Amino acid sequence: MTGAALFSPEDLAAGERLVARPWRFVKGVVALDGLPADGWCEVAFAGRSNVGKSSLINAMVRNGSLARTSNTPGRTQELNFFAPADDPLYLVDMPGYGFAKAPKDKVETWTALIRAYLAGRPTLRRAFVLVDSRHGIKPPDREIMTMLDTTAVPYQIVLTKADKINVPALDAVFAATGQAIKNHPAAFPIVLATSSETGAGIPELRATLAALLRD
Repeated sequence: MTGAALFSPEDLAAGERLVARPWRFVKGVVALDGLPADGWCEVAFAGRSNVGKSSLINAMVRNGSLARTSNTPGRTQELNFFAPADDPLYLVDMPGYGFAKAPKDKVETWTALIRAYLAGRPTLRRAFVLVDSRHGIKPPDREIMTMLDTTAVPYQIVLTKADKINVPALDAVFAATGQAIKNHPAAFPIVLATSSETGAGIPELRATLAALLRD
């Protein structure tokens, strides 16, 4: 189950049109004073280190080299902004929270940056909180979810690496995640299950992004 039945052919087509155009890297931000000031719609991808944020972004926009990927947790150490041609939209690839193979002071610095950005960015339309489908929601995810609830930033859970577990296990984590978000007021009620490898759930993620740009 990926939530696909909730999207019309028109929704999916809008998502395809959005990613059909060229995308570019705009800038990397290491402090809040470096954030873009043009007021564009922003959609952030947050998640634990090595959850697959960069791979998911690349799969979504069909550009395997747009966002930097690595098997080493903690390689993304700044807020990376990407934009498509012709639309006032930024995708924001955030540093991973939780475990990372980096010096403690650097991890603390980018963790503080993540929290400050998620808590106080007025142009942030939605945060996609990525959760590894093999593990489900973990304490670091709950901390971010609670913070987003407190600051009233809308967010949506996106399960990643859905190809790495069997269908019954995926259905179980999908159901458990849907149940868990009922207690979180800022959580969007639709959970998406995705795979950067097989493309499962990617059309629905594109459609969600296109809908945010229209609203």
